[in-house]
Amino acid sequence: MNKVGLITLGCKVNIYESNAIEELLKKEGYEIVDVSENCDIFIINTCTVTNTADQKSRQMVSKCRKLNPFAIVIVMGCYIQTSKNTNIDADIVIGNGNKDKIIELLNEYKKEKEKKIAILDIMQLHKYDNLLVSTYDHARAFVKIEDGCNQFCAYCIIPYARGPIRSKPADMVIKEINAIVNNGFNEVVLSGIHTGKYNDNGLKLSDLIERIINETKLQRLRLSSIEINEIDDKLLYLLENSQIIASHFHLPLQSGSDTILKLMNRPYDKAYFKNKIAKIRNIRPNISLTTDVIVGFPNETDELYIESKNFIKEINFSYLHVFPYSKRNGTKASLMPQVNGIVKKNRAKDLNELSLTLRENYYKTNLGNIEEVLFERREGLYLIGHTSNFIMVKVKTNLDLIKQIHKVILVESNKDVVIGELI
Repeated sequence: MNKVGLITLGCKVNIYESNAIEELLKKEGYEIVDVSENCDIFIINTCTVTNTADQKSRQMVSKCRKLNPFAIVIVMGCYIQTSKNTNIDADIVIGNGNKDKIIELLNEYKKEKEKKIAILDIMQLHKYDNLLVSTYDHARAFVKIEDGCNQFCAYCIIPYARGPIRSKPADMVIKEINAIVNNGFNEVVLSGIHTGKYNDNGLKLSDLIERIINETKLQRLRLSSIEINEIDDKLLYLLENSQIIASHFHLPLQSGSDTILKLMNRPYDKAYFKNKIAKIRNIRPNISLTTDVIVGFPNETDELYIESKNFIKEINFSYLHVFPYSKRNGTKASLMPQVNGIVKKNRAKDLNELSLTLRENYYKTNLGNIEEVLFERREGLYLIGHTSNFIMVKVKTNLDLIKQIHKVILVESNKDVVIGELI
């Protein structure tokens, strides 16, 4: 009973935790295989960000049971944590905060053949887990440095799924990154549920970044996402004085309307957002700034949507991740007046078209520049990778440069990719 099918739903933090669980399993002699194979064990790391995500999590459990009725089914993560669904058709049920105990629970189940349930009171959890990852299948490595969120945005269930903010000790982060670098990785992405709130006994995110710059040989450091109000003066100083920090910030805006931002319980207004953007661009004029936008949030009228769209144009992001508002039971927004589904769909289409224009314009402004590209994969005659400012670049070459960073001149923009030439 050594073949394990590992299924991950949801965010990059879930992906990181699944990678860590995979390493734990491999150390115990388990073989990770595709779920289409005859698995002895299925592990489903669930998501709960929307009602649809809950449904997908339940459907995946049913699918695994059908694939092999005799397999051990383990269901873990955010859906389990929020639903407390201990009646789900699984042999082992694990909430957040107990994922690092999977080997122990699996051994107990094999011995006793009795259903195991491990769900903590997540709101009382203040200790960071022990999950670590040392190697990755891709060219870019992710390091989870923080878990939990205290923001309680009106549309979001995640604080109830992940609990309060807790941070990985800085020494552990440095050790993990050094191990990753020693394994041949040149770029690391710092990730978390609320990454900008990192705090290890007073050592903040900008302090951690300074330590990474000084205590590792990492070539490029990227942030998965950071709130605009969490970019402090020290981080701006490091951005100005260290090229190790990637020229790309993903800054969730969610709405360009102050009325909607207030209803969302977001911690900034348009004036604050615009002022901080000016400071960032004053330091790195060509930095790529991407964002998340929710359209059709409760009470978003046509006028408020147009206000939001105009602000997005004014900021001139390089790309948008657009999400039609999806009702999530248990949140404040679920009780607010809802926007018609067709209206949401049309607004999402409108902003996605704007996003393509913004990306195309940003790519064109970078033509002729010499950029350092981390090559991530091969497609036929071409290597594909990303620049520091997260432009996807395609270079025709026979050289094996996967996981390496090389200088490339950007010569031609082709929709979602830029054609480059090695220097």
